[in-house]
Amino acid sequence: MEHLANLSPWGQLTAPRLPRRLAQLLVGLTLYGASMGMMVESHLGLDPWDVFHDGVAKRLPLSFGMVVIVTGLVVLLLWIPMRQMPGLGTLANAVVIGLATDATLTVLPTPDALAPRAALLLGGVVLNGLAGALYIGAQLGPGPRDGLMTGLVRRTGLSVRLVRTTLEVTVLAVGFLLGGTVGLGTVLYALAIGPLLQLFLPHTVVALDPRPARPVRHRRPHGEGSDVYRTWMTLYRPMTREVQVRTW
Repeated sequence: MEHLANLSPWGQLTAPRLPRRLAQLLVGLTLYGASMGMMVESHLGLDPWDVFHDGVAKRLPLSFGMVVIVTGLVVLLLWIPMRQMPGLGTLANAVVIGLATDATLTVLPTPDALAPRAALLLGGVVLNGLAGALYIGAQLGPGPRDGLMTGLVRRTGLSVRLVRTTLEVTVLAVGFLLGGTVGLGTVLYALAIGPLLQLFLPHTVVALDPRPARPVRHRRPHGEGSDVYRTWMTLYRPMTREVQVRTW
């Protein structure tokens, strides 16, 4: 497995193989949005943030994808007091995923039978894992929501597990109260996304240079288990103006 580099936003743009990484980023974000659209059309449950997006979309005259975009931009504002700088991938994440989700929802029919709905859910979860690995492997910055989580970890000193769980339970609860779709898909996503990323990520990280780097698989945060997704987020956090941190 190639190594994930700890890069500043400028370093992400000046690192080698930028055209390849940009192409992979856009493919990953587009597929990520498509996977979200598939899970929405299954009507069998969404991941916590999408439960929130779904609930807000049902209360406001905005499309699901537009809610995703607006939420991402609002979350980016929360980066300011934490003095985090978004990368190009962060900004693209905030916009492209929402556009791709709306495009998918426009062309994808809503099935009535359970079998095709289950197929949409399973396909959406697997595609989401692949898409996440693609945009992570492009090494052009985290998404707004994950950056918020890891920024809070740095500022509070709390564990990744606690902050991540608190954020996701909060948005899940708010989304559910707003009418967001919670169901089997919510549980399936929670159980499957870590192993799927662990499966796909070793094949999608774009090598930047031959210099020695610390492999992700050999560094495990204390008490955080073997989830490569959690490990990656712990090790590679957005850079700040004050200090180059060793987390995402």
